[in-house]
Amino acid sequence: MGIARLPELLAQRRDFQSRGRGQYRWRADRPYHVALEDMYVRKQWNYIELVCKMNALPFNATGERVGSGSLWCVYEFELQLDAIQFWSAFEGRWLRGADFIYPERPKDLPKLKLPALKKLGRDNGWL
Repeated sequence: MGIARLPELLAQRRDFQSRGRGQYRWRADRPYHVALEDMYVRKQWNYIELVCKMNALPFNATGERVGSGSLWCVYEFELQLDAIQFWSAFEGRWLRGADFIYPERPKDLPKLKLPALKKLGRDNGWL
């Protein structure tokens, strides 16, 4: 899998820059940060976790919460491609410093594997 993804991993996308220097929670070895809305994460936790496992995407929360109007949870990534795929798949917001950035979705973004799941019921979540 690593060799097949090599061209994708090496292709840096300009609009998706690292978060930059900042708070103590921002690790230099995981410079890309994506925020997901807290309620979205709570409702979709099992699904997000499953998709991340299926695609070998990290699901590492920084513990940081940002918000203006609603609360957003921050996730960190070592690789730009992983961060972009996570951002795209889960309605995320790209972070640059303390600001949300709204880049256009890349046309050549590799598709993620998605589980074939059925919704059990209104409040029962995913299985």
